[in-house]
Amino acid sequence: MISFANAKINIGLNIVGKRADGYHLLESVFYPFPLYDIIEITSTESTAKTTLEITGLHLPVEDNNLCLKAFRLFSERFSLPTVHIHLHKQIPYGAGLGGGSSDGAFVLKMLNEKFDIGLSAVQLEEEAAKLGADCPFFIQNKPRYAEGIGMDFSAVSTDLSDKFLVLVKPQINIATAEAYQHIVPRPAKEDLREVLRFPIQDWKFYIKNDFEESVFEKYPIIREIKLALYAQGAIYASMSGSGSAVYGIFPKPVDLTVLNDLGHVYYPILI
Repeated sequence: MISFANAKINIGLNIVGKRADGYHLLESVFYPFPLYDIIEITSTESTAKTTLEITGLHLPVEDNNLCLKAFRLFSERFSLPTVHIHLHKQIPYGAGLGGGSSDGAFVLKMLNEKFDIGLSAVQLEEEAAKLGADCPFFIQNKPRYAEGIGMDFSAVSTDLSDKFLVLVKPQINIATAEAYQHIVPRPAKEDLREVLRFPIQDWKFYIKNDFEESVFEKYPIIREIKLALYAQGAIYASMSGSGSAVYGIFPKPVDLTVLNDLGHVYYPILI
């Protein structure tokens, strides 16, 4: 069984509060982005332990990998046989794209299908929440307004299917915990759901990512990427999540080879 686990981008990201247990409260729109990790699950009933192999981008195999955690979650509940999980990693990590969360959520969906567990989408979301705050989004994998700690969803009508999206990942990895160190929660100035109805070219005046201020100060090259995307004609550009990836929304395909000269990896994708 093979699945393609996609990334996501954040359209707007307001950090509006902090709970007593340390979790931050946010407001954001999660939007699927067509950059994929490839996951294959094969049966290995002759072995005593489930195994994980990672190819593609270098990532060590660690016990806390969300693919393994997802398997253990279902194995303990449904007494699953051992499997071999092959993760071909293409979504950059430390980028704010939710790649690890997507991998964990997709493993749950794959196990649910492979072993005829029969959980509904809502039940899968409840299980995915046990893995991490971003994981439930990838179960239904549709544009969603997210609030709370990122697991309270409502529908949005945002549609970028006629736009050209570009993702730029600099040679910088930012841990989420690092990004949160400099965040001071505050109420959002604008209702994100309302301003999303504005023309996209107006988003830059109203839709912000609260992580950008401190991240740009520490890593000026990320600000330069955002400005370069605007200089090349983007109608909206933003850092995704806690960074370091930056995306740009263009009205039509553009030549962005200039970004290669800056030494960045970029993914021009039409969705």
